[in-house]
Amino acid sequence: MTATIFEAKTKLSELIKKANAGEEVIITSGREKKHVAKLIPIKPIANRRIGFLEHLNLNIPDSFFFDPLPEDELRLWEGEGE
Repeated sequence: MTATIFEAKTKLSELIKKANAGEEVIITSGREKKHVAKLIPIKPIANRRIGFLEHLNLNIPDSFFFDPLPEDELRLWEGEGE
């Protein structure tokens, strides 16, 4: 199925349902009918869990995140040492 940009703006929910159902939805520019976008469903990421690297025993001290940066590195972040 094809839809113009205007149709896509007014019927976006309907077009998303069609794409999720497996239908190919092409968005075209107005009068030129050039293909400018395609709606496709996003595949869910399965089995994602927090702590999946826990077995590596990465003991990173809080100081790694909370100590001030060294002066030379701070200057680089501020754009002065380039």
